[in-house]
Amino acid sequence: VSAGNSQARRVGDWAHIKPVIDYDECTKCRICFVYCPDSAITIGKDDFPIVNYGACKGCNICYTECPVKAISLVRREEPV
Repeated sequence: VSAGNSQARRVGDWAHIKPVIDYDECTKCRICFVYCPDSAITIGKDDFPIVNYGACKGCNICYTECPVKAISLVRREEPV
C-alpha cells in the first residue's frame, strides 16, 4: 500500500478540524466529492455528500471549492 492512501489506511486521526456539511444549503452539485483528494466524501442515496471522517485528513479542499459555502470547518474535540 502506498503512503497517503486513505482508502487502505485510517488517516483521519491526525486532522484537527473537520468539514461539516449544511444540508439546508447544499445544492448536491458534487464538487466536494469530485475535488476530495482522499475519496473521503461519498454520495448518499439522497444525493447528498457524506464525509467519512476516518478517511478525511482535514485538507479543507471541499470547504474551499464549495460554490455555495455549505461546508464549514469545525474543530475536532476527540479523535475519530
